[in-house]
Amino acid sequence: MERFVRSYVSQQRVGGIAALSMAAAYLAAIPYFLLVLDDRSTAGPAGRLAMLASNQASLTAMTLVTYVIFGLALTALALALRDRLRGNESPVARLSAGLGLLWACLLIASGSVSIMGMKNVLALRLTDEAGAASAWAVIESIADGLSGGCGEAVGGPWVLLVSWAGLASKRLPAALNWLGLVTGLVGLVSVVPPLRDAAVGFGVLQIPWLVWLGIVLLRTGEHEAAA
Repeated sequence: MERFVRSYVSQQRVGGIAALSMAAAYLAAIPYFLLVLDDRSTAGPAGRLAMLASNQASLTAMTLVTYVIFGLALTALALALRDRLRGNESPVARLSAGLGLLWACLLIASGSVSIMGMKNVLALRLTDEAGAASAWAVIESIADGLSGGCGEAVGGPWVLLVSWAGLASKRLPAALNWLGLVTGLVGLVSVVPPLRDAAVGFGVLQIPWLVWLGIVLLRTGEHEAAA
C-alpha cells in the first residue's frame, strides 16, 4: 500500500509539472506567433517561403517546444489524470484519457512534419524556389490539419471531458472543472468554420486552466492517495 501511495503521488506531481510546462509553452508561443513572426501579413507562397528562410532557427525551436515537447508533456498529464479520475468508471473518464493521448500523438506528428518539411523545403529552395514554395504550402496544410488548424476537434473535447469527469468524481476542484468546461466548449466551437478564430480563445483560456490544474496535481498528498 505504501509503495502504491508513493507511486501515485509521484505520478501526480509529474503530471503537475507537465501541465505547468504546457502553460509555459502557450505563454511562449502566443507572443512569438502574433508579434515576432506575424505571418498573417505575409502574402503568397513565395512570401511565406522567404519568411520561413529568415526565421528558420527560431521557428524550428518554437515548433519543437509548442508541438513536440508540448505533446510529450500532454502524454504525462493525460496518464496522471487517468489515474486520478479512475475512481469514476464512467465512459467519460475513460474517453478523456484516450483523447488526451490521441491529441498528444497528433501534435507530435504535426511538429515533426513541420520541422522536417522546413529543412527539406529550404534545401530545395536553393535550386527550385517555385517548387519549394509549392511543397511548403502542401506540408503546412498537412501539419495544420494534424494540429487543429481546422478547429480544436480533439483538444477541445479532451478538456471538456476531463472537466466533466472531474465534476463527476469530485477529485478536482469544482471551480477548476467549470473553467475547463468553458474552455473545452470554446475549443469545440472553433470546429465550426465561421467561428474558427475561437481556437485562439481556447489557447488563452487553457493557460489559467493548466496552471491551476498543475498546482492541484503538485499538491497531491499521501493522505489523498491513500483515500
